[in-house]
Amino acid sequence: MRSVTMHASRQVHPGAWWLWALGLGAAATRTTNPAILLLLAAVAGYVVAARRGDAPWSRSYGAFLRLGLLVLGVRLLFAVLLGSPIPGTHVLFTLPEVPLPAWAQGVRVGGRVTAEGLLAALYDGLRLATLLVCVGAANALASPARLLRTLPGALYEAGVAVVVAMTFAPNLVADVRRLRAARRLRGRTDKGIAALLSVGLPVLEGALERSVALAAAMDTRGFGRTADVPPRLARATAALTLAGLLGVCLAAYGLLSADGGGWALPILLLGLAAAFTGLLLGSRRSVRTRYRPDPWTLPEWLTAGSGATVAALTVYLSTRDPAAFAPTVVPPTVPVLPLAAAATVLLGLVPAFATPTPPRRAS
Repeated sequence: MRSVTMHASRQVHPGAWWLWALGLGAAATRTTNPAILLLLAAVAGYVVAARRGDAPWSRSYGAFLRLGLLVLGVRLLFAVLLGSPIPGTHVLFTLPEVPLPAWAQGVRVGGRVTAEGLLAALYDGLRLATLLVCVGAANALASPARLLRTLPGALYEAGVAVVVAMTFAPNLVADVRRLRAARRLRGRTDKGIAALLSVGLPVLEGALERSVALAAAMDTRGFGRTADVPPRLARATAALTLAGLLGVCLAAYGLLSADGGGWALPILLLGLAAAFTGLLLGSRRSVRTRYRPDPWTLPEWLTAGSGATVAALTVYLSTRDPAAFAPTVVPPTVPVLPLAAAATVLLGLVPAFATPTPPRRAS
């Protein structure tokens, strides 16, 4: 039986990976410059290549990358078929326009396709694809099971739903690989629409069954078992946690929007304080002990800090030089990569050098 070689290698805390990925994703929401977005995607891909393990869930990055390309293609297709609200004068070609009834005014199918409309669709689609790449990087680097172990006591009720949601995508990728290998062993092709349709339903069913089975095993082993607490404390915990999370979401929207002003930061601080208080009170309901908890040491601080730094500096630079982070499409301009923005994004490479290598199976 093969053993796992540990040596000095260990798995980084999954929360650090998610904070790093969310920082890169927040930076992507602040720009439509394709040069900056491609650099963000390249940074995420390099870190995944350098610190991805050999567990089944770590192979999901390629699926998210293909999903991002699909989203980009669909966005461009919609811009061609349904038009774009961006006015443009550089007509590339004209499609036959389908006449629509009077109640559908403002909507068209076909017609002129302009270079300005395609550029706007390309920038928007690339931003969404970069967000998917960042989420895929977190899925490939952070173990869902280890992340679930770090949930505070106030969130135990949502733990079963969380594990189903977070293990579905990795299980889906593992089932696709398994069924494609089985088809090849039987002499059948694993490419084309027919092969995709024949394995689609078994893949979805198998991934969902494995996620639900894991959730059932958690429930059987007493995951989420809580101690008896006064009803008043339970209601206060739920109210503080909910109000804090809503405040954080509202403040995040304000910080990422152009008109956030000075109200977003105070709401963010109040929301974080309320959520922390609620989670702290909710932890009193926990009656379990943790065996070998994941450490949070210098590599975790550097990983999470690099993502937060990329997000914070990108927000700051985008307010100082909006034209560089949102290139105009009317008239079309050639996007440039600002030196300060490039240096900021490259700070996201810190985890590739500051974190230990993940444990791998001995060959």
